[in-house]
Amino acid sequence: MTSIVAKKPKADTGFTGRKIQNTWFDYLNWVIMALVVVLTLYPFWYLVVQSFSSTDAINAGVVSLWPVGFNVDTYKIVMQKPNFFLYYGNTILYVVVGTIIAVVSTAVLAYPLSKRNLRLNKFFTPFVAFTMYFGGGLVPNFIIIGNTLGMRDSMWALLIPGAISAYNVLLMRSFFQSIPSELEEAASIDGMSTYGIFMKIVVPLSKPIFATMILFNAVGIWNNWFSTFLYIDTSTKWPISYFLRQVIYGATSPQDLASSMEEASTITANVKSCCMVITAAPIICVYPFVQKYFVQGMMLGSVKG
Repeated sequence: MTSIVAKKPKADTGFTGRKIQNTWFDYLNWVIMALVVVLTLYPFWYLVVQSFSSTDAINAGVVSLWPVGFNVDTYKIVMQKPNFFLYYGNTILYVVVGTIIAVVSTAVLAYPLSKRNLRLNKFFTPFVAFTMYFGGGLVPNFIIIGNTLGMRDSMWALLIPGAISAYNVLLMRSFFQSIPSELEEAASIDGMSTYGIFMKIVVPLSKPIFATMILFNAVGIWNNWFSTFLYIDTSTKWPISYFLRQVIYGATSPQDLASSMEEASTITANVKSCCMVITAAPIICVYPFVQKYFVQGMMLGSVKG
């Protein structure tokens, strides 16, 4: 008789090999992302370190990862200047008012454009996109805003002209199109008006895109100094970004900030880093609270064109 010997099944090395490859791929991703994070955060970290370092250490070039000769004299000197907090208050006012105007205006324009049955929609949507690539130029804008509209030396010159961005309109329009139309149709059958549908159905479902628009516009207004350079003549109306620009480019000398030569020598070395940290810190602190909605709004708003 021929004996039958049961053979052991061979181990499935393919699955194990793929698992090992996936593990190494994950580790490699972590390493690459860690390097990207370090390269991204180091410039700002260096500003923080420099702002807390001594003048001699900065001039000697020995400041790298940690403060050398720790001091907070520059922060004290800058924050004790009355105009600094005035500029800060102006910036907060501009950001709050400008963001509200920009978000409301963008939503009011984007919502009708998201309706495919809207008359002349095929004309208005390309017309909005056209403004992304072509504009009147700096001189016509200066004449219209400063002279024709009479907004020179007022906060409205900083907020109204850039309130509506074509990119933001198209992004919000795409998000509105991703909302199921059946919800609006059901509300319309129940007798709800167009404005009621927008306020009670569309807006609550659009928190991610509204958070994205708030972040976009708030950061843009917070960092905008060029409009102040063009239209604002009164120094008490400056935002903090323009004050920082004056410091960086030397329009405001250290002697203007300091009341003594000792203060001036301290400010000369690290006032730029100090002002940058104070200016950027609020936006950096706000971003983590809206980051979840920001990512969701960008992803959902990019599904449809």
